[in-house]
Amino acid sequence: MAAYSIEICRSEHHALGLSIVSTAWGLGLIVGPSIGGYLAQPARQYPNIFSEKSIFGRFPYLLPCLSISIFSAVVLVSCIWLPETLHKHKIIDNEVEMSGDSRTPQTEDIHPEKSLYKNWPLMSSIIAYCVFTLHDTSYTEILSLWTVSDRKYGGLSFSSKEIGQVLAISGAGLIVYQIFIYRPVHKYLGSVNSCRAASALSIPLIAVFPFMKHLSGLELGLALYFATILKAALGITILTGTSLLQNYAVPQHQRGAANGIAATAMSFFKAIGPAGAGALFSWTQKRQDAFFFPGDHMLFFILNVLQCIGLVLTFKPFLAVPKHYK
Repeated sequence: MAAYSIEICRSEHHALGLSIVSTAWGLGLIVGPSIGGYLAQPARQYPNIFSEKSIFGRFPYLLPCLSISIFSAVVLVSCIWLPETLHKHKIIDNEVEMSGDSRTPQTEDIHPEKSLYKNWPLMSSIIAYCVFTLHDTSYTEILSLWTVSDRKYGGLSFSSKEIGQVLAISGAGLIVYQIFIYRPVHKYLGSVNSCRAASALSIPLIAVFPFMKHLSGLELGLALYFATILKAALGITILTGTSLLQNYAVPQHQRGAANGIAATAMSFFKAIGPAGAGALFSWTQKRQDAFFFPGDHMLFFILNVLQCIGLVLTFKPFLAVPKHYK
């Protein structure tokens, strides 16, 4: 979809195109947690509708999983009518002449036969993308586990429905950010600087999370909602910026393959992220009385270490910006 959005947009609208793809992700962040939070354990949440002896009582997570599967089947069928784009823009050099954006990439300097694996601007942006993806998936996993854990273990004692509401509201805030704020931010800062700024701002924000356990009631709710919305906005700024850099590093006929490599590498880190975050969460629960970063403080400290690594990878010599990208 990242390659698709780039191919159907003129060069000055690439940021908007990828931003809309990310907005669709934001919609998923609203619908997904809502389905999980409101439809999980239906016999317990809605005893007047679902019996404990029914199939949904014996399999408490069948209803949300079934709903997601039906939704995915509808999307799969709808893809039949999705038109191909590669044949529509065979020459993209003319796009450069039509664009007045100083940060718009010029494509004529890219060698059409250059190997993707020897394309260091592409590979370096994919590496940064993977590190940020690992951080993002680990954060999402940890946030859910941390908020539902008991307060005596440093958590917030939220229910599954409450954390579903938190994630849904953060998804709604993300949509507003993507539609109205991200494009001006990208136009002013560019892909690289927006990634650096968002990554740097994420570090103090993540450090605040473990102190929220000292809040309660409305203060806790407002603080958590604000923090999750801001973190989602910063995270999507980073991922959209690195995706743009990947697409700028290759000519059009290699974009599909380049995004495929990025998606494959990203999927690997998305696979190890939840498993690693879950193991890390279990380990930190056992050190509540430790002298150095006790309990959840160590949890978010390690998340910040990952964020710092990603930030470093946005600077030279780790990140090679394409010569044609101003």
